[in-house]
Amino acid sequence: MVDYHAANNQPSGGPQTYMEQENDWDRDLLLDPAWEKQQRKTFTAWCNSHLRKAGTQIENIEEDFRDGLKLMLLLEVISGERLPKPERGKMRVHKINNVNKALDFIASKGVKLVSIGAEEIVDGNIKMTLGMIWTIILRFAIQDISVEETSAKEGLLLWCQRKTAPYKNVNVQNFHISWKDGLAFNALIHRHRPDLIDYDNLRKDDPVTNLNNAFEVAEKHLDIPKMLDAEDIVGTLRPDEKAIMTYVSCFYHAFSGAQKAETAANRICKVLAVNQENEQMMEDYEKLASNLLEWIRRTIPWLEDRTQQKTVNDMQAKQEDFRDYRTVHKPPKVQEKCQLEISFNTLQTKLRLSNRPAFMPSEGRMVSDINAAWHTLEGAEKGYEEWILSEIRRLERLEHLAEKFHQKAAIHESWTSGKEAMLTQKDYETSTLSEVKALLRKHEAFESDLAAHQDRVEQIAAIAQELNELDYYDSASVNDRCQKICDQWDTLGALTHRRKDSLERTEKQLESIDELYLEYAKRAAPFNNWMEGAMEDLQDMFIVHNIEEIQGLIAAHEQFKSTLPEANKEREAIQAIQAEVQKIAQSNGIKLSGANPYTTITPGSIDDKWEQAMAMVPQRDKALQEELNKQNSNDTLRATFATQANAVGAYIQAKMEEIGRISIEMNGTLEDQLTHLREYQQSILSYMPEINKLEGDHQHIQEALIFDNQYTSYTMEHLRVGWEQLLTTIARTINEVENQILTRDAKGISQEQLYEYRASFNHFDKDHTGSLIAEEFKACLISLGYDVENDKQGDTEFARIMSIVDPNNSGAVTFQAFIDFMSSETTDKDSADQVIASFKILAGDKNYIMPDELRRELPPDQAEYCIARMAPYTGPDGVPGALDYMSFSTALYGESDL
Repeated sequence: MVDYHAANNQPSGGPQTYMEQENDWDRDLLLDPAWEKQQRKTFTAWCNSHLRKAGTQIENIEEDFRDGLKLMLLLEVISGERLPKPERGKMRVHKINNVNKALDFIASKGVKLVSIGAEEIVDGNIKMTLGMIWTIILRFAIQDISVEETSAKEGLLLWCQRKTAPYKNVNVQNFHISWKDGLAFNALIHRHRPDLIDYDNLRKDDPVTNLNNAFEVAEKHLDIPKMLDAEDIVGTLRPDEKAIMTYVSCFYHAFSGAQKAETAANRICKVLAVNQENEQMMEDYEKLASNLLEWIRRTIPWLEDRTQQKTVNDMQAKQEDFRDYRTVHKPPKVQEKCQLEISFNTLQTKLRLSNRPAFMPSEGRMVSDINAAWHTLEGAEKGYEEWILSEIRRLERLEHLAEKFHQKAAIHESWTSGKEAMLTQKDYETSTLSEVKALLRKHEAFESDLAAHQDRVEQIAAIAQELNELDYYDSASVNDRCQKICDQWDTLGALTHRRKDSLERTEKQLESIDELYLEYAKRAAPFNNWMEGAMEDLQDMFIVHNIEEIQGLIAAHEQFKSTLPEANKEREAIQAIQAEVQKIAQSNGIKLSGANPYTTITPGSIDDKWEQAMAMVPQRDKALQEELNKQNSNDTLRATFATQANAVGAYIQAKMEEIGRISIEMNGTLEDQLTHLREYQQSILSYMPEINKLEGDHQHIQEALIFDNQYTSYTMEHLRVGWEQLLTTIARTINEVENQILTRDAKGISQEQLYEYRASFNHFDKDHTGSLIAEEFKACLISLGYDVENDKQGDTEFARIMSIVDPNNSGAVTFQAFIDFMSSETTDKDSADQVIASFKILAGDKNYIMPDELRRELPPDQAEYCIARMAPYTGPDGVPGALDYMSFSTALYGESDL
């Protein structure tokens, strides 16, 4: 017989080669009877599943296709195309022509028909008829199946293996014996419609029941006609491969819609997972920012409290509380602030990479707001510490002045005791002339003494005034005592003036007073006053802050001691006057009445005060020497602190410069850079013991009340801020590299592209600030091929790009913004339209979606997430409970409110 289609075969390759192999039917071989039976039933059912769409069917596969009419109708139904008009005659030639039209159509689809001619089909050759139907099934039902670029048969097998992989007792390796026990058919149905199959109750040792269950469920619920008998499959050693493939292809096409739904569900799951993670990060940021701002809000009033204390010890307790705040309470907050900035930057990077709108924190919780609050906090810290030190100095001064006031007041009150009574007595009225003259001279000596005490009264008043100006807590008692002294002093002045007037009225009646007594009185009084002043100075309290001040006091003391020999000569001269009085009296037999009438200062009191003053000199020497030792110790503390501070300051400066250099270099991959930066961060953290040592030295400085240090320009506050800035800078640099890795991985940017971008960026970053001004950025874009020249079109394009990379109009472009822009120019993004299309698949092309559909297609948590956030659908085609997935999808990308 002539092969009618041998000359019409088209060049084949790929799927056509597979067809050629599958269609290699041998005319001289016979089908296995069992296989032929299975193929008859399967192919007949398959043909009827399509012919019923045209309102007809076949009963006998080799008889009903002989006239070619139903064969042509079958091809029109499965291809959706019109074939040439068939011939309606009953003659053999009409039948052959109709079959040839059908075979020509099959050949036009790229199928090579081997050894199949129209005459054999018209003659009812069952082998050729089954071969032809198998060719049609391959071309129209199986050929288009492809999984991971495999051939049709391999693709269908791979699809079956993947779908049945999770099921026990199912191992699909072929299209014959792998399907005998019926579990594979049931697994396919259960994988896509678990509500139709109770898989756990199936038994591997009951294949007939398994097969019948799968065939009946498929026919009833999936519209797949029953194409095989369970008994035929079980009773055959090796079921027919073509029959099984035909049956399985029906399952594949029945579930292809579910495959699309699964893909759509996966896309939605991915989008929702990103959105949920971003929302969690937003909540974490808001919580952390709120807690940090609340801590700052609670801390600033404490640092601004300027409640004055009464004593130095009270202020030192405040200083200890402040030191505890700086070393215990604040460091964790510094770490929280750093982590907050890192979380904010990471979140913004993830939002950009997932094509989401930028995160805007709640009002007052921006990073800039937190930085402003932190700046206020640090300003309050600085002011608080300065206030504490100032208060300690003030209270030290106050305590010193108060003690000095009471000491001078006590000396003055001791001196004035009994003076009013003395000045008010009327002894001169009954005294002899000599006695009156003596009284007058005595009064003149008292006036001299009174004038000598004027300086002490003025000193007492000046000290009281200073105590008031420094806000001394016990100013009331000081003022009261000072007022009494001043009032008493005025009274003494008035009384002195009246007594002098009284004595002068009787001066004419007085005889000259013994010159020796008078000379004694005049010289003894200032000498006595000098001794009292010297004793007062020797007992005077002192406070110094450095070696120079104590050395000045020691020099003054040495100068005082150098005057003692001359003073002793004066004392001896005064005592010689008294001795001369005694000598004259004895020589002339004069009976002395007792004490010198012109003064109360006796030689014994002068000697006693002299001995007391001489005893105070070594005590003063000892006190000054102890203070000198203390200042030498303080100087050692200053030098120790300065040595450590200078080393720490230089270290921080060097590390800050090195971090700046690392941030603009390109050494190794981003992962290498990240590893290097983290190792560098650990190296910096290992320096913490030196910082702690410096804090210890600073504590010793403060405990010793040392307020200046000429050996270093560094302060502890300056170094603390520098150290915190160093830790923040390295953490921020690490975060920038991590965000570059996120950008590279999410956008598919190669390492070479990143190097190119970094090299271009660094080339135009002339001042190495890590950012480009507008003109530098324009030059960089031009070097990369962007048309942003200085013309109207170029300026418009450049303005568009600047609005992307510098939305805040800061005038500078960071490297991260530059990378984001370059990656966005070359990579694909998820969009709201893609998500809407995915939801439309799940909804079966409806404009709305039902909660049950979401729960069936999505994981439980993401299904409930969508249901909780989707608005009710209000379109005219809506039904009760319908949800609006379109507005929800646009809200995910910031195109509407969620």
